[in-house]
Amino acid sequence: MSSSIVFQVIALLALCHVTLQSTSEESTFIIHMAKSEMPDSFDDHTHWYSSSLKSVSESAEMLYVYNNAVHGYAARLTKKEAESIQKQRGILSVMPEMKYELHTTRTPLFLGLDRSADFFPESNAMGDVIVGVLDTGVWPESKSFDDSGFGPIPASWKGECESGTNFSSKNCNRKLIGARYFAKGYESTMGLIDETKESKSPRDDDGHGTHTSTTAAGSVVQGASLFGFASGSARGMATHARVAVYKVCWIGGCFSSDILAALDKAIDDNVNVLSLSLGGGNSDYYRDSVAIGAFAAMEKGILVSCSAGNSGPSPYSLSNVAPWITTVGAGTLDRDFPAYLSLGNGKNFSGVSLYEGAMSLSKMLPFVYAGNASNSTNGNLCMMGTLIPEQVKGKIVLCDRGLNPRVQKGSVVKAAGGAGMVLANTAANGDELVADAHLLPATTVGQTTGEAIKKYLTSDPNPIATILFEGTKVGIKPSPVVAAFSSRGPNSITQEILKPDIIAPGVNIIAGWTGAIGPTGLAEDNRRVGFNIISGTSMSCPHVSGLAALLKGAHPDWSPAAIRSALMTTAYTVYKNGGALQDVATGKPSTPFDHGAGHVDPVAALNPGLVYDLKADDYLNFLCALNYTSTQINSIARRPFSCDTSKKFSVTDLNYPSFAVVFSEQMIAGSGSGSSSIKHIRTVTNVGPAGLYKVNVISPSNLVKVTVEPETLAFTRTNEQKSYTVTFTAPSMPSTKNVNGRIEWSDGKHVVSSPVAISWT
Repeated sequence: MSSSIVFQVIALLALCHVTLQSTSEESTFIIHMAKSEMPDSFDDHTHWYSSSLKSVSESAEMLYVYNNAVHGYAARLTKKEAESIQKQRGILSVMPEMKYELHTTRTPLFLGLDRSADFFPESNAMGDVIVGVLDTGVWPESKSFDDSGFGPIPASWKGECESGTNFSSKNCNRKLIGARYFAKGYESTMGLIDETKESKSPRDDDGHGTHTSTTAAGSVVQGASLFGFASGSARGMATHARVAVYKVCWIGGCFSSDILAALDKAIDDNVNVLSLSLGGGNSDYYRDSVAIGAFAAMEKGILVSCSAGNSGPSPYSLSNVAPWITTVGAGTLDRDFPAYLSLGNGKNFSGVSLYEGAMSLSKMLPFVYAGNASNSTNGNLCMMGTLIPEQVKGKIVLCDRGLNPRVQKGSVVKAAGGAGMVLANTAANGDELVADAHLLPATTVGQTTGEAIKKYLTSDPNPIATILFEGTKVGIKPSPVVAAFSSRGPNSITQEILKPDIIAPGVNIIAGWTGAIGPTGLAEDNRRVGFNIISGTSMSCPHVSGLAALLKGAHPDWSPAAIRSALMTTAYTVYKNGGALQDVATGKPSTPFDHGAGHVDPVAALNPGLVYDLKADDYLNFLCALNYTSTQINSIARRPFSCDTSKKFSVTDLNYPSFAVVFSEQMIAGSGSGSSSIKHIRTVTNVGPAGLYKVNVISPSNLVKVTVEPETLAFTRTNEQKSYTVTFTAPSMPSTKNVNGRIEWSDGKHVVSSPVAISWT
């Protein structure tokens, strides 16, 4: 099959972007309707939708009718027809189709779940929790979907197991309880699916969807590994939860009309958690289909977890930043797969590899830089057809990272007769190391190491080298560190909402895989594996989705906001030795714009003490503070909502578990005193025993005065609520534009911690 989507996910870490689709005169549009404005002449909203469409086009057909995620439908229209329908009564907006991209075992042990299983509910409670995953589908034969020991499917479940190419309803069981696929939007833009290349069904021919769903809620599988690497018991975060998959991503991408249709069905199916390891650019909330669908899910009590994106370490690189979405960045594990490069001058350099083969090359071999063995201007990148076979045959070849997939570079070297490869990071990736299951002996080294190796290649008249593979190493320190590829804040839509919310393991993660392709996704890779090791915020997102399912099983009455709050306020930002969480991109301590509230700690999240809760109307008031129009709010809320003109709305009043404080030069200058104050109001709900909580402010800087009132909160019962106000006063415009701190409440047993990120613009 074509492996372009696999290349994007595995090799390029699926840098996300949005593309408007306009391959013909007609394009797909999503028409948002104000259901409350349906004329009395219609007794059913679908008849009204159909009438509105027929009024501009007799031939146009609806692709989808939406009932839950939004009110409205998707249809193919010309630009003129779309403009015409926009003028009709009851039309909130006519949005063009958007294309989203995927953001592409040790973790339970690393997260402390192995020693804390007794704290979490077992199959009786967890068996009622359903995790829905929107992705590339599922490989149902994976051992991670074994339903041994599972009881009957929950009575709340309303979903289906759809049949299609290479997939039948019999492929589902008591673990994998639902599987659907959505392709109408994709096919209307890209043409009919080529069923010789991918299955028009829930079956996963790509691997990404199986990997994410088994990470979130895969059953325990003994003796799992990838070619002997990372061997042990593989398990998802919520092993007793049920899984429902919604295939929305195909070789050519993931389209918003299909994503909305899947969200619409998932809400109706009664899932409890939704996991979306995909994203696309930065749009206002009322223009972002994922954000709109996620709002409807949240209102139904469904927590929505999304990947932050893989466009780091650039600032403002986040996607999925709506405050009702839990946005997840990526960190490393304490596990590595070292493969050392030994040079002829006696020096050794460390790298990483998942190459299956001999533990080392048998001898020193000639070593050459790809840029010197090519007639192409970009020969250093080992693009297809750029290497001169006579100059690389029998040699180890140094290739620079960039443009084409990492694993494909090795395939190019192998095809040209090369004996091995060293893949060197460039400035774009720095010293971050991501392991790959190469097709020939190969290791990946960081930028600094790569530069040192190149000096050897240019200074020695007869350079030689060999590669030594060390297998799997654990206990790597420091860990975790923030992955360089993990997208960063500030939030480009609303700077006052700190994103990402949290980080979780996302580098070199082992989980279930498809039987349709090899671990590299290359057409020439004939190997088949039950488990694969890949990296991306695609991998960190389902960790949090699964952990949210655990918390939902333990606390069925908690809202999505309460579950997210528990995960955020118990996250950690320091190692056990007291050192600050590191950012691999800089080699320095990470900031809240990198790690959000910190690295997830699921055991602590089970008993957070206090939570910051939110309801749908709280988010709608937040939209009022953004000066959204009634029409824009209705597109998200799916009902009429008018901002109370007698109230003063502020984004700083949203009851979020973090603080993003934004001072502007004009604000300070306009104060007249040379300083300015910003107030944030928060309300906490006691989910533990009675207690007295005292505040501790870890000051972000002596440039900013932070005052919390009151300084103590006394709770006499569970579910009691107390409010407090934080005042941030900045006396001047400092030379630095960002400072960070924390606000912590503690009763001596619990520490409820919120990150503080202060910016000057």
